[in-house]
Amino acid sequence: MYRPHPIETEAVVLPDALAALTERLAEQVHETWAEARIAEGWTYGPVRDDRQKTTPCLVPYGALPEEEKDYDRRTATATLKLVLALGYRIEPV
Repeated sequence: MYRPHPIETEAVVLPDALAALTERLAEQVHETWAEARIAEGWTYGPVRDDRQKTTPCLVPYGALPEEEKDYDRRTATATLKLVLALGYRIEPV
């Protein structure tokens, strides 16, 4: 039985300076997801239907409901925390 063991990142605090990066990364997560779904034949539909391959989330990031944006933000935040937990620094160039 599979038991996930992610690297511990709860103690990592993201600096305020990474807030804009977190949002941009969340948008990129959505764009990448949407591109893959479209390539698989999914289209926009008012409700998710796996058989018909329709989803209401095939819209620009800004048009997503907040709960969907929050999902992408959690992914972005977890990724940034992992980068920091692994000893890397994130600095603008």
